[in-house]
Amino acid sequence: MSHELRTPLNSMLILAKLLSEGEENLTHKQREFARTIYSSGSDLLELINEILDLSKIESGMMEVEVGRVLFNDLSEYVERTFRQVGHDKGLEFQVHADSQLAPGIYTDQRRLQQVLKNLLSNAFKFTERGRVSINILPATSGWSPDNKTLSAAESVVAFSVTDTGIGISPDKRAIIFEPFQQADGTITRRYGGTGLGLSISREIATLLGGEIQLDSRVGEGSTFTLYLPATYQPDVMKRKIHAGAQVQHFTPPVREIEPEVSLIMENVIDDDRAHLEDGDRTLLIIEDDQKFAKIMMEMARERGFKVIVAMRGDSGLALARQYTPSAITLDIELPGMDGWSVLDRLKHTKATRHIPVQIISVTEERQRGLKMGAMAYENKPVSPEALREALGKIEQFVQRGVKSLLVIEDDKTAQQSIIELIGEGDVETVAVGTAEEAMSELRNKHYDCVVLDLGLPDMNGFDLMENIKREIGNIPIIIYTGKDLSPKEETELRRLAETIIVKDVRSLERLLDETALFLHRVEENLPEPKRQMLEQLRKKDPVLAGKKVLIIDDDMRNIFALTSLLERYDMQVLYAENGKDGIDTLKNTPSIDVALVDIMMPEMDGYEAMRQIREMEEFKQTPLIALTAKAMKGDREKCIEAGASDYITKPADSEQLLSLLRVWLFK
Repeated sequence: MSHELRTPLNSMLILAKLLSEGEENLTHKQREFARTIYSSGSDLLELINEILDLSKIESGMMEVEVGRVLFNDLSEYVERTFRQVGHDKGLEFQVHADSQLAPGIYTDQRRLQQVLKNLLSNAFKFTERGRVSINILPATSGWSPDNKTLSAAESVVAFSVTDTGIGISPDKRAIIFEPFQQADGTITRRYGGTGLGLSISREIATLLGGEIQLDSRVGEGSTFTLYLPATYQPDVMKRKIHAGAQVQHFTPPVREIEPEVSLIMENVIDDDRAHLEDGDRTLLIIEDDQKFAKIMMEMARERGFKVIVAMRGDSGLALARQYTPSAITLDIELPGMDGWSVLDRLKHTKATRHIPVQIISVTEERQRGLKMGAMAYENKPVSPEALREALGKIEQFVQRGVKSLLVIEDDKTAQQSIIELIGEGDVETVAVGTAEEAMSELRNKHYDCVVLDLGLPDMNGFDLMENIKREIGNIPIIIYTGKDLSPKEETELRRLAETIIVKDVRSLERLLDETALFLHRVEENLPEPKRQMLEQLRKKDPVLAGKKVLIIDDDMRNIFALTSLLERYDMQVLYAENGKDGIDTLKNTPSIDVALVDIMMPEMDGYEAMRQIREMEEFKQTPLIALTAKAMKGDREKCIEAGASDYITKPADSEQLLSLLRVWLFK
């Protein structure tokens, strides 16, 4: 069901988004049509997800990922999500968290947000005047007497959503919690909706050990109250739950667990996110080794940082976007999303691109990390002295408001054009014309980045780079040259420099972009003309341009949609409509860089196709990205076991797909 429902949506969402964002020959009304199609498709996807959620709950396969949820964050989430809704409807909207509450609750954040979103959406939908409010407070009663989990909990939190809407009559209060049911037929006709939200909310509440109570009067309004234990206690005797639980400072009571139940408990570190204030220097540590993360946290606190810790790649990325920390330390081998994907998404998102990232990992790919925009790279195991030094460099970098750029270029006109391009304010640019002057500057002053032309009068540019790396250390070097490079020279440059820019009609835009990356400039602070230059440049991606991608998918709509997306980034696209044809295309087409492989195909499915591809010596290193609409528990592991390099679910988010391609095609 998941596959059949999601697959048509994949092409619809991708094409509608492409039309709404990029087709310059469309009229304003046509773009509006495309946005409406995308919006309607997104609504349909939400409905499909709700149906699948209900199915997972009923079959006992709903995953629970438990972590620390801060009430401040939760209040900000509902405020951000519904403030505009209230404004548009002319309703007063209030969010209140009781001062007697602890800083947070240990439960599944995504599921709790889902329930509150459902309850608040209903409140706004059925309220035409007056107000909607949500109150979060400690509770000692109010739930059903037979709810043993709540009755046995040390503390219980109540989330009460109150409205002044149409209200619900007593005889309809039970039926509204049933799937696809509303109070009566006129409700559906007048207000819309599917009748799934409350049903799913009730089931999720039960799954998390709580329940929902309703108090309502017709014509006066309703109050839905969600009761949850302050600390999630998995009732594995009742449900088959796979819980990636992240819990600190408590040990669940030992229970007899049925053999088929998979229950994984991870600890989350008690960090400083509940105590952040404006002006704090913050360090986000993305590290799955709890002991090492604690050591880094204590060392960072010694240097005056407030610390946020994430033990998964995906949660680390979410926290970076939520808190915009002063700096980040990043491990590469992470659960959820690996560090390369996290770094790529950070450096391709405006709001996080400027944040300095220190990689600390057992993975020995220093040059790759630095080229992707990391500030520094440290290999594990790392000594306490090296760790203190790394944190000291982060502290110094954060404290320096103005970054320094050295331009090594013997042409005075070119010097001046670069200085004008980079601008002033947050960057101090110094230009020199010889290698001797460059080394003198670098010895006497700290520079954050170097722009180097290879054609210098007193020294070969290659030799100068060797000198800089040997004497000064790992400073980002951007080659900006008009020289025609031989393959041998280009290979040597890639070993020594972070970026090579050959002077052409678009080279100034690329230079602005690359210096902004390595100087960690806040893009929003740049003048408007320069922001527009970068916006235009981002429509092309040098990592993707010219690469050859094979799409193996039996659905021509998906092939068309993906081809339209990828060709926009100057990728060469080939396709095959089943696994067997895909293997033949790989064999008969030289230099295919990456393959996107659908799983559900006739004749030969994606699993078997990937297994056979991996058995061929010439394709053992070819990136294979599994593209599937199944999205069920265990699918990722099955894909990786079959030979996939990575995995993405349909409908594929275009930004996530492009990020995955950049990670696997980056050289």
